[in-house]
Amino acid sequence: MSETEPAVLISEAEVASRVDALAERIAPRIDDETVVVCLLTGGLWFAADLTRALARRGRMVGFDALWLASYKDERKSSGRCEVRADLQRPISGRKALVVDDVFDTGLSLSEAYRLVRDSGAGEVMTAVFARKPWPTQRAIEPDFVAWEAPARFLVGYGMDVAGKMRGLPHVGAMD
Repeated sequence: MSETEPAVLISEAEVASRVDALAERIAPRIDDETVVVCLLTGGLWFAADLTRALARRGRMVGFDALWLASYKDERKSSGRCEVRADLQRPISGRKALVVDDVFDTGLSLSEAYRLVRDSGAGEVMTAVFARKPWPTQRAIEPDFVAWEAPARFLVGYGMDVAGKMRGLPHVGAMD
């Protein structure tokens, strides 16, 4: 595939359907005091859709973000997670739902979980749009997964190649 034409793996309609189904599973586990913590930048698309789907179910959650970086503009994780921006509001004693686009190595989600827990959250849950298979055990597994993705290089719906293609409304593969 060329960089401008990734192979479509799931359509925009299927993305929306999976997010809606995930919100249905999450809504009973949270309350209106829950803070959704979006991992920037890739998790932004999923977090926006998920919080709207939760609102349609009567859950008016708070919102905050963490900006973590482990990939830079590479296709492979650097193996280290850099905190570029921390939480902006106190979450002490509240439920937190950490939201990210893709669960690959698990490094970003594990670091975010630790940071949110250490910030005093009463309970920390995690949700990802896509979980990719991994050959070795990861430090953490997400509580909620919208889509079991193949072991391919994904783009669209927040996932990128060197900062591009995040805005595709579907999920594609670059390999």
